[in-house]
Amino acid sequence: MNKIATRAIAIIAAVGSMVSLAACGSDTASNANVPTPKESDGSVTVNFWHSMSGTNGQVLDKMINEFNAQNKGKITVKGLYQGKYDEAITKYKSAVQSQSTPTLMQIYDIGSRFMMDSGTITPMQNFIDKDKYDTSDLQPNVAGYYTVNGKLYSMPFNTSMPVLYYNKTLFEKAGLDPNKAPETLDEVRAAAEKLSEKNGGPAQYGFNAAVYGWYLEQEIAASGEQYCGPDNGRGKDRVSKFNFDNDAAVTFMKWWKDMVDSGVSGNTGSDTTAAINAFETGNIGITIESTADLAGVMDAAKQKGFEVGVGNYPKIKKNNSGPIIGGGSLWISNVKHSDEEQQAAWQFVKFLSDPKRQAEWHTGTGYFPTSKKALEEPADAQWRQQYPQFDVAVKQLQNTKLTPATQGCSAGVMPQARKGVEKAVEQIFEGTDPKKALSDQVKALQTDLDDYNNSLSQK
Repeated sequence: MNKIATRAIAIIAAVGSMVSLAACGSDTASNANVPTPKESDGSVTVNFWHSMSGTNGQVLDKMINEFNAQNKGKITVKGLYQGKYDEAITKYKSAVQSQSTPTLMQIYDIGSRFMMDSGTITPMQNFIDKDKYDTSDLQPNVAGYYTVNGKLYSMPFNTSMPVLYYNKTLFEKAGLDPNKAPETLDEVRAAAEKLSEKNGGPAQYGFNAAVYGWYLEQEIAASGEQYCGPDNGRGKDRVSKFNFDNDAAVTFMKWWKDMVDSGVSGNTGSDTTAAINAFETGNIGITIESTADLAGVMDAAKQKGFEVGVGNYPKIKKNNSGPIIGGGSLWISNVKHSDEEQQAAWQFVKFLSDPKRQAEWHTGTGYFPTSKKALEEPADAQWRQQYPQFDVAVKQLQNTKLTPATQGCSAGVMPQARKGVEKAVEQIFEGTDPKKALSDQVKALQTDLDDYNNSLSQK
């Protein structure tokens, strides 16, 4: 077994018992010495593992077929669905151990650091530098998430952000302005109080959201504070501690708990689908969710007879920054993959990143276009004019200043951290003091983080 696989397996052993989402890793610097792949010469097959199903999967399949038709006899991409993000990342771990990874892999946002550390990938920056590929068209806030110490490790693909969804029909009935979304947590609270009612039938809550650790990450970033240190792992030093018990986090959790305790917020638990379904019944005034769900929510609302409004993600203070992106990106694996295979994968990555393809992806799925020029494509501009709700999300992204805070935390045990936050939220709803619940999880995760970092030095 080669050195890369040995190091990767050491990380799997170190973190594998924590949660099912744990993953592999080794020193990021090991990727820097990987030779830049040569040009492909001949028919090459690229196995592409992804997590796009339903409508998203259909749009992706159409793009794969188009690429294959253009490259007949040269490159064949095989799109292979691997289940949801957590299932796919677990399968990648297993493939590392058997040295049977796909050439191209889609990984969700918080799996990024382990991919960087794993020694199993060729950084996208290698291909960019060799081709002198122009990255100026990439949305800077999107590329920034997958950049560490000035190097872009993966190509952004399916990008989303959380936004505020609200039922404009209920707003109007409650005497609220249906064309003005709440901008702060205090404004959400004031609106929720007017929207909440119990009339003998299903309870109408002013607010509801899933117990999802992603939301706490947003408030911390918007407040300019860092989820982990130093520098959210965005500089030369690795993450050595978590900070998600800071003032912004505690303020947000006190607000959320008070909303639930006072009966103006529902509590549908940690299932994000359940939270979206609750909003789609028409009995919830306001929710927060990913932009990736917007198309489906609008379709459901139309069937139920109400109109959906979209606003920026609500902040503690109105002048706070914007939130962090989510979604996933594309990684090229070097585990027993020839230079020709990797170069073929790169050609497909460039195809997917083209403005025309990104406009097609945006209008077909609701995910952000990673290309700035995609927004200038006639089909995209016309689509946003028809559905202005999507334009709110685009402007929120563009207006967010790129800082270490808004880049998000780049830690190898980020999946565990998010689960830890969700455990803390549930404890808070059950009566534990917010500061204590969050601090307890920070302390509990320190061992996981130390184990991960220590495993990187194993040879």
